[in-house]
Amino acid sequence: MTPTTVDWRDEVDADELEAAVVQLRAAIDQRQAVVIAAHVTPDADSLGGVLALHLALSAVGVRSVPVVGEAIEHVPAALTGLPGADQLRGVDQLPDASAVDLLVSVDAASPERLGAVAGYFDVRVPSIMLDHHPSASGFGDASVIAPGAAATVQVVVELLDSLGLTITADIASCLYAGLVTDTGRFAHASTDAAVMTLAARLISAGADHVALNRQLYDTRSLGELQLLGRALERLTYVADVRLVHTHLTRDELDAVDAGLADTEGIVDLLRSADAARVAVALKPAADGTWRVSMRARGDADVGALAQAFGGGGHTAAAGFTSTRDVDAIVADIVAWLRAE
Repeated sequence: MTPTTVDWRDEVDADELEAAVVQLRAAIDQRQAVVIAAHVTPDADSLGGVLALHLALSAVGVRSVPVVGEAIEHVPAALTGLPGADQLRGVDQLPDASAVDLLVSVDAASPERLGAVAGYFDVRVPSIMLDHHPSASGFGDASVIAPGAAATVQVVVELLDSLGLTITADIASCLYAGLVTDTGRFAHASTDAAVMTLAARLISAGADHVALNRQLYDTRSLGELQLLGRALERLTYVADVRLVHTHLTRDELDAVDAGLADTEGIVDLLRSADAARVAVALKPAADGTWRVSMRARGDADVGALAQAFGGGGHTAAAGFTSTRDVDAIVADIVAWLRAE
């Protein structure tokens, strides 16, 4: 018997999607100024989607500005080589709200994930929100949420196709970066036939998957490697809940002139432990809070765990922010896992 294929588009509100298309078509027709925003400490799905939209809209006359609501230095080094990344603006270069006709957020489940960009909502800049996190809350004038999609770049492709915009080699490269990373190199359960079909389409359009995989996965700074070594030295295992966890300190990041972006790969490495059911990495943010990144193996649901502490994400990958100290955060996580 042939298994039923569920199309992620079936879970998207058709009216919201159409509203987004109408707004973007107006932006094209009227040559509007459009700010396209990635979430803070952007991953390849967020930044790849932003840059793909930026390149596509710029090519048809839109005055597009790709932004991130924090310092550019927080963008992971592996992503700075994506096409269009040299045009990315940080918190000190955000356009004045009076000069912005439309804001598009990509892969942010809440306004808070946009950092300083969230200020545009305070003055009612027209907005479109694109996301695929199940925990996402609609906050744009048009909120396109696709919880069944493996990556937000799939939503971006849907919009580009609806607008009749060409996916060039550079745009394909940005989209492929988001697709390959959010599916764990096509290894996550979210990888279905639609994902592989899109990957083939992007490669056919000119995405150099060999170079992109090398850039995204096989290139690390010396600082990243030093932090990885320190995190592994501190690795701790809680056997009864099969939790593997570690943390880094602000002094350790400062010692190698690193930021949170340089710590992104640690939690994925922890998840590879054969004894792990849940992997957790705690990282110190500049504001004194802790960024808690979590990954799951098997039947664990770290999305539900993250939501319990005010965060969000997916079943296999999620996170939250906390003002408590490391020991208290870990104790809370252990208690939740024991009670589930």
